[in-house]
Amino acid sequence: MTSGTSGTHRGLTRFNASDESAAQAELHEVCASSAWGSKLLAQRPFATVEALFEASDAATAELSADDLTEAMAGHPPIGRPKPGDPTSSREQRGMAGASEELKAEMLELNLAYQDRFGHVFLICATGATGAQMLEALKARIANTPEQERAIVRTELGKINRIRLTRLAEEGDNA
Repeated sequence: MTSGTSGTHRGLTRFNASDESAAQAELHEVCASSAWGSKLLAQRPFATVEALFEASDAATAELSADDLTEAMAGHPPIGRPKPGDPTSSREQRGMAGASEELKAEMLELNLAYQDRFGHVFLICATGATGAQMLEALKARIANTPEQERAIVRTELGKINRIRLTRLAEEGDNA
């Protein structure tokens, strides 16, 4: 099995061969936007992981405001991963060792952010510490809604790539 984004991966091969409903369910686990998932489904099969990334990036860039809202609805607030969801727990691992004070401040700012923007604070949390996420939240809460939508779209694209990598590599170590 080759490594890197240009090689073929067992998970990508399996995804390409999946029936439409199974592939759609997998894409929904990556991104809750049905428009995003439909655009990727329509482009199967993908020759490489990079081709899958390019399709994802293009579909993310084309999301309407409503589609972006739908995508964000699939993400739990930072510091409160979905119970029983290994993906959100893994992605938010940086909050696991955070102090109670940091967690409390994150909760307070998350609520203020949601009041201000009408949606969850979305950040690619993979590899970030609780302190880094809190600093990002503090900085971004002062943004205009337009600035924040642009940042959210970028963060969603990063999250989608990480999750698509996991989907494409599923079974590579088997």
